[in-house]
Amino acid sequence: MVSTAVILVETRHRQVFPKRCALRELFKRSSVQGTASVKRIWLFGLVILSIGVSIVISLLLFPKVPASLPQPSAVSTPSAMFPAPSPLPEIQSRTYSLPHSIVHTLTIPIQSGFRVVPAIANPVAPLKTFAQREGAIAVINAGFFDPTNQQSTSFVMRDGRVVADPRQNERLTQNPNLAPYLDQIFNRSELRRYQCGSVEQYAIALRSTSVPAGCELVDALGGGPRLLPDLTATSEGFLDTANGQVIRDPIGINRPNARTAIGLTPTGEMIWVMVAQQPERPGNSGMSLPDLANFMKNLGVDT
Repeated sequence: MVSTAVILVETRHRQVFPKRCALRELFKRSSVQGTASVKRIWLFGLVILSIGVSIVISLLLFPKVPASLPQPSAVSTPSAMFPAPSPLPEIQSRTYSLPHSIVHTLTIPIQSGFRVVPAIANPVAPLKTFAQREGAIAVINAGFFDPTNQQSTSFVMRDGRVVADPRQNERLTQNPNLAPYLDQIFNRSELRRYQCGSVEQYAIALRSTSVPAGCELVDALGGGPRLLPDLTATSEGFLDTANGQVIRDPIGINRPNARTAIGLTPTGEMIWVMVAQQPERPGNSGMSLPDLANFMKNLGVDT
């Protein structure tokens, strides 16, 4: 049984005090290089689809902390030789109250002190456990799993190693109803983190997409379907029709529902989106995937 997540971490020594962004919040006191800091952990509650459908597969947001900080010198050194670092871009959160849903967004500058990585737990665990264990600033659902055997149906790679492989899930591979779609299921869109020399890059690409020249694939977490620039529900095995009738639609493409999604902007930002249903209308609120794609496009997302 496995449980995975996407997490946000900070890459440089700093304190982070993000605004309220999620349904639940957890405060954790931690020590970084001997300095106590208070970090607010955002828990994007139980949500469904687009890049995540369950509390057992999620993304985490972490501060990237250097392995060691410069040690003070016994000799006085002119400050001009070591100029103060420029301020790092901050993560930003917003909440949108829409007619049929409540939407929470988190905007993460890519070239900043933060890192987004997948996390996995075995056995399954709730989001709060991910956040506490990993020391994350934020966590959001990601990927897919089989609720019966609690095995992943999405590929997950962390630090260059595959930690979840849907080809090992017998309920998936031996299901005759899914046999026509397995090639598509094993080649769905995934969020990737590349190391290209000294630069980190994020991308959303199909599993079969080649790694760019000069880069190394460090992390990957499968989800899908891709929303932008075009919705790829059919090519990724989420939707099928015959004689004009829908014969496969496990995630309710055109039905309003709770959703999570991740997108990238041309200006180098990653945006997390959580669509919550209205408590008074749990069965008839949320967003369809086409509506979610339009919402993210209005946020500036193009991938």
